[in-house]
Amino acid sequence: MNLSKYYVSALSSFTIWGFFSLALKALHGYASLDILFYRVFFCAVIMLIIGLVFRTKVLKQNIGIFKKLTRKQKQHAIILALSGGLLLTANWFFFIYAVNHISVKAGALAYLVCPILTTVLAYFILQEKLSRWQWIAVAISAFSCMLLSINHVADLLYSLIIASTYALYLVSQRKNFGFDKFILLTLQILFSALILLPFYPVYSAAVPTGSFFYMMIAMIAVVFTIMPLFMNLYALQGVNSSTMGILLYINPLIGFLFAVFYFKEEITALQFMAYGLILLAIILFNKHHLFKTRNIETA
Repeated sequence: MNLSKYYVSALSSFTIWGFFSLALKALHGYASLDILFYRVFFCAVIMLIIGLVFRTKVLKQNIGIFKKLTRKQKQHAIILALSGGLLLTANWFFFIYAVNHISVKAGALAYLVCPILTTVLAYFILQEKLSRWQWIAVAISAFSCMLLSINHVADLLYSLIIASTYALYLVSQRKNFGFDKFILLTLQILFSALILLPFYPVYSAAVPTGSFFYMMIAMIAVVFTIMPLFMNLYALQGVNSSTMGILLYINPLIGFLFAVFYFKEEITALQFMAYGLILLAIILFNKHHLFKTRNIETA
């Protein structure tokens, strides 16, 4: 098995997100929108401090890179950065709305649909090539999601909205003008914070007073937002969007294991079969990475 640092970065980011439910369950007594507000605001402050205090040299280099771009390239770079922040904000908002007002399954199903959309979008928009086995894996994934959506059409519709926003984010961020990934992510999070700021006075509850809330939000901001998102952007330098999309299945698969063995949620035989098919699809799609053998050179 020969995994590149980009591939390992992608694996690590989605594995971290698989444990996100543990942190969210600890804050089940707080409003979901408040968790979103403070998550984004904490991320924005932390990343801004890191960028201005510890990465001033990198910041200056990136400003220099931006100045050297043509006018058209500058416009394209700004649109990509801001659209990334907008897509992240939409993804987080619709995910919370679906979980609160539709069903928890709609949120979970979204990250099962997302890899399929990412792979298909990458094929049509970025012209990324897929092998026969990878197309078989995509077909198996689509079939498994259809099984999970039986008798839950509304769940599937909202899941498609959530999945589309993150799939578009992954595909759009493949284009890079040489900017530092942390600086780019900082701009996106800051833009997300600016989008949410006008809604905070209207839709937020009373300001939390317990220290536990802020400790958990800080952990969510660093461990479950900044780190995996940075790993995602870093991985996109060496891993194509199609592979990133399929690796995204690791997130809901880990969540499925937690639901069954830790939170003791009831799982049907159909759901077991669907998740088993998803695991098979992951193996098939990435078999060239998982079962690659190094050639032994002889003198």
